[in-house]
Amino acid sequence: MSADDYESTSGQARAAAGLPGPMIVLAGGVLVGAINIYLAASLLPTAVADLGGASFYAWNMTVYLVAMVVATMLTGRFLSRWGNVGAYLLGFAVFTAGSLACALSPAMAVLLAARGVQGFGAGLLSGLGFAVIRSALPPRLWTRGTALMSAMYGVGNFAGPALGGLFAQLGSWRLAFAVMAVVSAGCGALVPRVLPRVLPGVRRGVLSGGGHDRDLRPPVPVGSLLLVMAAAGAVSVAGVLAGTLAKAAGIGVAVLLMAGFVVHERGSELRVFPQATYRSGSSLKWVYLTLGLLACGVAAESFLPLFGQRLAGLAPLVAGFFAAAISLGWSLTQIGSSSVTGGRAVRRLRVLGPVLLAAGLLVQGLLQREETPLWLVAVWVPVLLVAGAGIGLAYPHLSVAAMSSTPDPEEGRRAAAGIATVTSLSIAFGTAVAGVLVNLGGGSMLDSARYVLFGLAFLCALGALTAHAANRTDPALAADRA
Repeated sequence: MSADDYESTSGQARAAAGLPGPMIVLAGGVLVGAINIYLAASLLPTAVADLGGASFYAWNMTVYLVAMVVATMLTGRFLSRWGNVGAYLLGFAVFTAGSLACALSPAMAVLLAARGVQGFGAGLLSGLGFAVIRSALPPRLWTRGTALMSAMYGVGNFAGPALGGLFAQLGSWRLAFAVMAVVSAGCGALVPRVLPRVLPGVRRGVLSGGGHDRDLRPPVPVGSLLLVMAAAGAVSVAGVLAGTLAKAAGIGVAVLLMAGFVVHERGSELRVFPQATYRSGSSLKWVYLTLGLLACGVAAESFLPLFGQRLAGLAPLVAGFFAAAISLGWSLTQIGSSSVTGGRAVRRLRVLGPVLLAAGLLVQGLLQREETPLWLVAVWVPVLLVAGAGIGLAYPHLSVAAMSSTPDPEEGRRAAAGIATVTSLSIAFGTAVAGVLVNLGGGSMLDSARYVLFGLAFLCALGALTAHAANRTDPALAADRA
């Protein structure tokens, strides 16, 4: 039996035996990481009052996101080294340890280090959530599986601020991290029972008839890793710098570093993304770009509470729930979108998603007013739900396109793990861009709100062009057209 046959047979048999178990583990891993992106933001004012270190306030998000992006890049390495079960146990163990360290932190410096550990575990779990679908589920369920994984980002973006605000209201910021540790440990305990045991890379040489134990574990792409770390760091730092020029310079450095990353990957044998990403005529690069532009729209949620409080006089807790409408629309829409089949329908949803997201943000910008009346605030919510629905329509089909971009299982897992890398990095990049746009408004919150919403709408609209390019170059959809 070949390695490919072993993976397919064991995964489908396990999926047929009991879908809820694998899906709880896969979805739970993505969810705990997504929740903690914004959980700490709600808890930090209380934590700073307890620990001090206000000057390091913004670095909690920076450290977490950088560690998360790096970990998603290493997902393929961990899968090849320890297999599905081992990699997942490691991810949950690291996240649990980081969460406990956050809960017990005696000083802000320790909290920062713990957030880095927590972010690394979250990134690994996010990457695994997409990569392991290939072996945990049969191909006919890949679309619904990826829809559930990506929906967890929406649920996490909704639940994170709400849970953080609740525990901050109770004055128990340490308890919030302790609860996340318990949830993570519970999911980790399920791993050996429900996931298929795909053998690690060192055994694949035997299964594929190599005649001896050949170590097929991919070496760590150090050059690519350093460039992405630097780019992620520059984006995150740009989001917290004072002054528009400083923010713009930080984003410019990040763009140059990402350009260097692409050049390095094209000419290197050690890559983060599959070789098909850089091949002429391949659809994978357009798929990744579309996913990234969709994820940029989520960055609006970081600033919508501010606009709701300043322009409409909403209470902080109400403004937080109002801001999560994009994520809620994203999550709910994927329930129906994931069941859509047929090449023509899939092509339309891929393009319609970015258009709908951009239109929602554009209309939301046009509806901004000083001293917004309550009836107009009520209109904001469905508009933001429609914007989030744009992500939900396209995201699962783009994710499956990435997973199915190559028949090679190792490259397929790398392509799937790249979904989490692109999503995390794009949210960080979009947040930094939105931070620059807020400053362009100067002292006018109305102008700041319009700059942010119009600017993000423009970025998301570009996703319609990249989605069209992905449709045109996707061999599966081309065959369907024929």
